[in-house]
Amino acid sequence: MDLSRTALLLIDMQKESKYGIANVEEAVAAAVPLVDACRRLGVPVVYTRHVSRADAVGLPNDEVLDAQGKPVYYRSGTDAVEVIDELAPRPEDVVVDKHRWSGFHETPLDLMLRGLGVKHLIVGGFVTDGCLLTTVFDAYARDYQVNLVKDVCAATNSGSHKAAILMMANWVYDIEISSAAETVKKLRGEAYRSWTSSGPDQLQFTAETLDRVFAELG
Repeated sequence: MDLSRTALLLIDMQKESKYGIANVEEAVAAAVPLVDACRRLGVPVVYTRHVSRADAVGLPNDEVLDAQGKPVYYRSGTDAVEVIDELAPRPEDVVVDKHRWSGFHETPLDLMLRGLGVKHLIVGGFVTDGCLLTTVFDAYARDYQVNLVKDVCAATNSGSHKAAILMMANWVYDIEISSAAETVKKLRGEAYRSWTSSGPDQLQFTAETLDRVFAELG
């Protein structure tokens, strides 16, 4: 991996995510040393934040609203949209706000990454089967090479989390999947362990075999 063409992309690791997403604390704990390593090595850190306007303008179809007609989740002007304190952006970091699941949908994310000369993306965040999944597929469609950090991802339940990671493994042909600790080793130029695809749809699974197939990722 050419570090001069690499960025860390953290998807929606916001304070709202502490409510209803499983294993948030574990994902944040895994992300902290990864962020630190990237900063030490000069790898740009890029964040997306999901924001629902408090006046309900531009919300997705059937977004959940309260009795006053305001969005319940990720409401602008509240602490909910801020990045979790342990991962808070620094002035030199890039923060991109979005209004749909994918970080690329009608945002300047692609422009920012291309301005940084990025080809390789190290990706983690929330939720695995929603904003992270759609962002990864859109990154692949734009010819970025994705390095998914599986323990920096989380969803509302383990089944959706595992299934989403397996779908990305199956259909993002040049994806590489590893843990945060192994990704830090890779950044440092040390020997590391990861999973890479050897062909499309190689990790086929059923409801009954999900856990076994997921374990093949290491």
